[in-house]
Amino acid sequence: MHVNPFETAKAQLEAAAKLAQLDVDKVEQLKNPDRYVEVSIPVILDNGEQEIFTGFRSQHNNARGPYKGGIRFHQDVNLDEVRALSFWMSFKNAVVGVPFGGGKGGIIVNPKELSPTELERFSRGYIKNMYPVFGPEFDVPAPDVNTNGQIMGWMLDEYQKITGNKSKATFTGKSLEDGGSQGRTEATGFGGVYVFEEIVNKKIVNLSEGASIAIQGFGNVATYFAEAAKKLGFKIVALSDSKGGIYNPEGIDVALAEAHKKSTGALKDLSGAKNISNHELLELPVDVLVPAALENVLTAQNAEHIKAKLIIEMANGPTTPEADMVFEKKGIVVIPDILANSGGVCTSYFEWYQNMNNVVWSKEEVLEKLSAQIKQAFADVWDRQKKYSTTFRNGAYILAAERIIGAMRA
Repeated sequence: MHVNPFETAKAQLEAAAKLAQLDVDKVEQLKNPDRYVEVSIPVILDNGEQEIFTGFRSQHNNARGPYKGGIRFHQDVNLDEVRALSFWMSFKNAVVGVPFGGGKGGIIVNPKELSPTELERFSRGYIKNMYPVFGPEFDVPAPDVNTNGQIMGWMLDEYQKITGNKSKATFTGKSLEDGGSQGRTEATGFGGVYVFEEIVNKKIVNLSEGASIAIQGFGNVATYFAEAAKKLGFKIVALSDSKGGIYNPEGIDVALAEAHKKSTGALKDLSGAKNISNHELLELPVDVLVPAALENVLTAQNAEHIKAKLIIEMANGPTTPEADMVFEKKGIVVIPDILANSGGVCTSYFEWYQNMNNVVWSKEEVLEKLSAQIKQAFADVWDRQKKYSTTFRNGAYILAAERIIGAMRA
């Protein structure tokens, strides 16, 4: 069953808007991006032949500041996905309180099929056709699926060449030598842990010492989350990657799992752990479930079987609206993506700010600022959640919509 992410995003806003009786006209405006741009990108391949690729940029809303959001390279990129992600970026930036709107870009390509030189020509080609809609005070892209600091460096260089604008602030997620920020790599995972700490400290969910956590995913975000949660005294009992998962109710040594994955290319067959499927991982008898990989993994089909008391969404859009209804009925607390994984966009703002003001912060300074900002965002969402006696997702959407609508009026 295909779930359209853009329809999910709009349904989430609608539920919150109804509850808080938000301005109907402004909510309608928020359901539509300000604009989206589609470009053709001709690339000369290494064999001398030309191939034409299609690239998108969706600019959702800039009432609170420049459009902001990643660029993904993937064969399944489509307009609905890019529009939904730009919408979520507007809300995520508003929740975490950084002065940005939402944007998102993508190109339909399987980057694994390109050589490094083709990838560079391709990345620069996107900017050649898209540069008029970018700028440090208009639209600030960042890396996303299959893009990284190296690609942002090429894009920034191309942008500077074409426009003569030497500011490094047009792109974030750059390497340190290109003006990137310390702490960016850890930011999303750590941000999720700061939220987790608040839930534990405020006893929003009753978790005993050594409570068990299952994490779906083992990328950058999941590994930093796992390491930090372990330091807090929690037990990581399950992890997974695209090839399947591992489970040990006594706990998994995260460093050992990382080493095993590095040497074998997969998590499965880790000694002392049982191999399980990604599907099984979600339904384990654990206290905390952290979907940190794909969208739409918690659905009407499996929601009834979820045993966790707390779900922390580190992936974008892992829960469908139908599953949300089941979780609310069962009393499972869900911390939504637009709060839980906003550490990345928060640190993107810090990078942009450092570039705009020619300052450089240490990693300690960045993580300290990140912790303060995430904890404030959590307090603001919790405040709305209590005021309307509703879910954390509705609380987050109400908070974000109030902030964006306020800025639209101003």
